Amino acid sequence: MRKTLTTMLILGAVGMAQAEMVTQPVAYEIDGEAYEGVLVYDGSVQDKRPGLLMVPNWMGMTDNALKKAYRAGGSDYVVFVADMYGKSVRPSNAEEARDAATFVRSDRLLMRERVNAALEVFKQSDLAVLDSSKMGAIGFCFGGGVVLELARSGTDIDGVVSFHGNLDTPELDDAKAIKSPVLVLNGADDPAVPAEQIRTFEKEMRDAEVDWQFVNYGGAVHSFTDPTAATPGRNEYHPQVAARAFAAMQLFFAQSME
Repeated sequence: MRKTLTTMLILGAVGMAQAEMVTQPVAYEIDGEAYEGVLVYDGSVQDKRPGLLMVPNWMGMTDNALKKAYRAGGSDYVVFVADMYGKSVRPSNAEEARDAATFVRSDRLLMRERVNAALEVFKQSDLAVLDSSKMGAIGFCFGGGVVLELARSGTDIDGVVSFHGNLDTPELDDAKAIKSPVLVLNGADDPAVPAEQIRTFEKEMRDAEVDWQFVNYGGAVHSFTDPTAATPGRNEYHPQVAARAFAAMQLFFAQSME
């Protein structure tokens, strides 16, 4: 048994060593304005894989976001990190991020236009290892709210997963347009997602007869998947909950992409 376990650990270590994180910028335009997303995938695997559109937190296109994309996608998915602000807008601090995110959140039609445009760019990618017939969307914090709006816009994809994102929307009836399964992964103690917002969201999903799941993780607050989050009681990394959440995402897409 010890010998078998040792062999497995060695093989696992070799596999990790051979993994190759590839990042490939993709330029595109929306209404004549320049945007730039990034494809993230394991270049050591040649098999075709489903795609995950990822909307990062309010800091947008950062090295941390690309690492998060690679963790989410691993060797099982190709991830396209969407640019929700435009190529010229790259927040350098929380204040700039708040301004950029607030601008997008204040106009849900604009939000939906931008996230759907990124999805179309992703679908049209000529990347050989991408299976564009299978597409999901994931988002973190600000991005979690964005992918829920993607679903509410009626876009037909294989599933949407929100990690510690806001649940509110101006038009609750828009949920009737949702065609994809929805999974929300929430920190039970997240001050940014109050109990009333959760109750409203659950009613919205029920009334629209959506295929939905909501998971509350005890002891977790906002940004529980973000290793850089370090504000106790508000924005804080929780490695155990993060691992559970990514495992839940994997199971969700394994079922929805069958």
